[in-house]
Amino acid sequence: MTEIDLYVDPVCPFAWVTARWLLDTAHGEHTVVVKQMSLAVLDDAQYVDAGHEPMISRSRRFGRMFAAADQRHGPAGFVPLYLALGPRLHPRGPDTDDDAAAAAALADAGLDTTLLAALDDASFDSLVVDAHRDSQQALGARGGSPIISIDGQGFGGPVLTAPPPPHRATALLRAVIDAACTPEFAALQRPYQGPPAFTTGERDIR
Repeated sequence: MTEIDLYVDPVCPFAWVTARWLLDTAHGEHTVVVKQMSLAVLDDAQYVDAGHEPMISRSRRFGRMFAAADQRHGPAGFVPLYLALGPRLHPRGPDTDDDAAAAAALADAGLDTTLLAALDDASFDSLVVDAHRDSQQALGARGGSPIISIDGQGFGGPVLTAPPPPHRATALLRAVIDAACTPEFAALQRPYQGPPAFTTGERDIR
């Protein structure tokens, strides 16, 4: 059984697609743990253009809530909250209300809704920094969301723009594991393919 850790920023749409693919495809055959990293921490002290600033702000706020949930409920609370929040944030529309999405996700995940206050509580920032540091150590370098570690071998990605069909999803997972377990394999990347696409169900939840 392969041990797989996936580090995601909760607001990253590419990571959301990757996480759903991985969780849906592993089917208990592999051990998958989804963990937190932070685009806000990654870009701390870096220039962020105006177009990306809203995402960095969301990363900072939601990162605090996830850190608070982990502190109160332990790592087992991460995936239920992440799966409840994702459809409410992605795809993002002009009417998306972050606070309402957070409150609904906490309720759906069965977590204490008082955790909503953590969105604007900077006292959780140090916990986010710690979680992000773990992601960078797993990768062995500075990297964004998502990061995958397979039996201790870290890579940036995989970045998906849509969930693959079932037969390709399984083949992709096998290929990713094979690549990670090949010591000589270093990197594989193609040019940017555009923003992620989402399923009908994800479009319907608000």
